[in-house]
Amino acid sequence: MVSRFSRRHFAKLVGLSSLAMALPAGAAERKGKPAHDRFAPAPFPKGFVWGTATSSYQIEGAVNEDGRGPSIWDTFSHTTGKIADHSNGDRANEHYYRYKEDVQLIKRLGVEAYRFSIAWPRVFPEGTGAANPTGLDFYHRLIDELLANGIEPYATLYHWDLPQALEDRVGGWRSSDTSKAFGDYSRYVAARISDRVKNIFTINEAGRFLNFGYGWGIDAPGLKLPAGELNQARHNVVLGHGHAVQAIRAGARKGTKVGIAENIAACVPAFATPEHIRATEMATRELNAGLLGVTLEGKYTDGYLEYAGKDAPKFTADELKIIGSKTDFVGLNIYAPQFYIAASDKKPGWDVLPFPSSFPHMNSEWLRIGPEVIYWAPKIAAKIWDIDTIYISENGTSSEDKLHDNGKVYDLDRISFLRNYLTQLQRATSEGVPVKGYFLWSLMDNFEWIFGYEKRFGVYHVDFQTQARTPKLSAAFYRDVVAKNAIGP
Repeated sequence: MVSRFSRRHFAKLVGLSSLAMALPAGAAERKGKPAHDRFAPAPFPKGFVWGTATSSYQIEGAVNEDGRGPSIWDTFSHTTGKIADHSNGDRANEHYYRYKEDVQLIKRLGVEAYRFSIAWPRVFPEGTGAANPTGLDFYHRLIDELLANGIEPYATLYHWDLPQALEDRVGGWRSSDTSKAFGDYSRYVAARISDRVKNIFTINEAGRFLNFGYGWGIDAPGLKLPAGELNQARHNVVLGHGHAVQAIRAGARKGTKVGIAENIAACVPAFATPEHIRATEMATRELNAGLLGVTLEGKYTDGYLEYAGKDAPKFTADELKIIGSKTDFVGLNIYAPQFYIAASDKKPGWDVLPFPSSFPHMNSEWLRIGPEVIYWAPKIAAKIWDIDTIYISENGTSSEDKLHDNGKVYDLDRISFLRNYLTQLQRATSEGVPVKGYFLWSLMDNFEWIFGYEKRFGVYHVDFQTQARTPKLSAAFYRDVVAKNAIGP
């Protein structure tokens, strides 16, 4: 066939190409759009917030500087056998000293927002009592540096680094004393940063730190509580959120917005038929009833209390009012589909489907690849809880992230992950799902909790010996998405 392809055939093709180039504009365009853009998806909404995120213990280091007290993660990471690579966050990324350099990394991504967390034991080394203004000074410097570079700060008040003193004195989140202490800490911080920080997240991923830290014992503080005590700890955490919301309303500058960031129990219909979608809505409400649901409804569902039975948390009507304090937004941390749901004729009307062993995953085995989750989770959440402002407060993936001899990191798997997830998110916003922004996890490689430094989630590679930061290929990809405000050609 190739041998029969002569110069005459080639000339004919060239002629056709020339003819196509000479066609009038109307033949190459439809409705004023170039032909190659005709089928491009709608961009993200105007004003969509693009950002990136980190957390205090994972990057700051300087654990003994300027009056900071120890946290439960300092204690836990120094306990033999708890961290995969036997590391800890004592040094981490040295962000406490290198924050100006790191702000420039954020700026180079072209994003307009940065979500960071404040270390409670920097501000209140004992958890309560006398504040340590020097500890908060670091965050004042960071906030000022962000604003000087055109980056909007989004602060998180609790990203797992509970003061060890509270754990020792009252049992941490096992006690409602911690809930009240969190409210006091929130009021103190909000009163001092809300002149420049207009968006505050209270608590990050209660579902993770409660189940892993208080239920299964594999995160700080390493407890394995019986079901009743674990449910009570859950109640104390959402009560702490409610106290924080009320404290911020009372102590912050007018116009300060507040919400929670939760790793929603993300449910996806097995496939999109009306009965499976309805079943997924019911499952989403019930499987989130103990944390996200009660903060948005101000009550526990009958199904949750019935299922918990004698292990249900003890609470008062006044506590439910505090927990249900109205928020301005909801942050959803979405990585992987946690549950695929099918309709059922039996109570409760839905089934959780088992994952086949061949289900694909990323470099972290728990991170199953299901881009549709970032379409369904916010869509369903907005519907069942009538939410009008959602942020994707975390989304991203680990990767092998090998640094090649030429100094480059070609993290094509992360780019593929982000491309597919953001395409589904773009689908959601084009249908009117009220997602107002997206925070990529993470800005740079860091201390990844029980995995130590073995798992890398950043778009900047970090050499933890030299602290050199190197942009990965995904950093350029994300910068391009932000510049276009779209995933497209």
